[in-house]
Amino acid sequence: MAEIGKDINKARQLVQAEELVAIPTETVYGLAGNALNSRAVLKIFKVKERPEFDPLIVHVPSLFAAERYVDHLPDVAVMLAQKFWPGPLTILLKKKHIIPDLVTSGLDTVGLRCPDHPLTRELLEALDFPLAAPSANPFGYVSPTTPQHVQDQLGEKIEYILDGGPARVGIESTIIGFEGKEPVVYRMGGLSIETLEAQLGKIKVQLHSSSNPKAPGQLKSHYAPRKKIILGKIEDLLQKYPAHCSSILTFQKDYHSPNQVILSRSGSVDEAAQNLFASLRSLDKMDADVILAELLPEEGLGRAINDRLRRAAAK
Repeated sequence: MAEIGKDINKARQLVQAEELVAIPTETVYGLAGNALNSRAVLKIFKVKERPEFDPLIVHVPSLFAAERYVDHLPDVAVMLAQKFWPGPLTILLKKKHIIPDLVTSGLDTVGLRCPDHPLTRELLEALDFPLAAPSANPFGYVSPTTPQHVQDQLGEKIEYILDGGPARVGIESTIIGFEGKEPVVYRMGGLSIETLEAQLGKIKVQLHSSSNPKAPGQLKSHYAPRKKIILGKIEDLLQKYPAHCSSILTFQKDYHSPNQVILSRSGSVDEAAQNLFASLRSLDKMDADVILAELLPEEGLGRAINDRLRRAAAK
């Protein structure tokens, strides 16, 4: 099994040797390797069993570092990075040839992000290359938000997990790109659409791609537990799926079931986002046939949570 610890020097030595390490971010834990080294990047795809048509996000320590890997930084991208980096925002930009095509699945754009976690920022500052780092879980399954989640699923395939504690945000980064000069959100995530629109005005949202995604996290079926998720009003679903063979995921309401998880008793969508993936993992382990789940209010991070639930239910 993988060693779990806080040794940044060990993590640095491993990625310098073309090995992979799990790294903490404020969103979820990532499976990290040298983004400029095709052999290391190929290991990421193999360990995750991820299809090579699904591009990876590249993590950098700063906006200054990002400039090394893109042809041009538009003024709007600079503004967004200055406003929201470090943080849960990935920006799609035209890449330089130094970024291998394997990272971007042959696309001419690369998703760059500066994560908001002190351990990973320190690691990135200690390297002379960026880190490609999708979520540290088998492809298509629930993303990891603690070191133990990584250990449970990839611990036999990697050597080291950098322990940064539980993820603070709990869902992946928001991905924004540009069609001409028009900003487009390709994945909803830890930075709300409302927050972005306060800076940019109304934004186009283009989330799904069946087989040729322009950005990570666009596949229709994703983020799914092994048990089937059924979305709807819990009261109605319980008429069809008896409580004794169902587990329940609710936003706030208590159904007094032994097989239920409440995302936020206080009704906070931010708290719900933080708890979402760990809750899906817990429900997957319960003695039940299906998971009954309800959507959250379509506001703030509730929109990103609903996006994850719909993709998980599309399995």
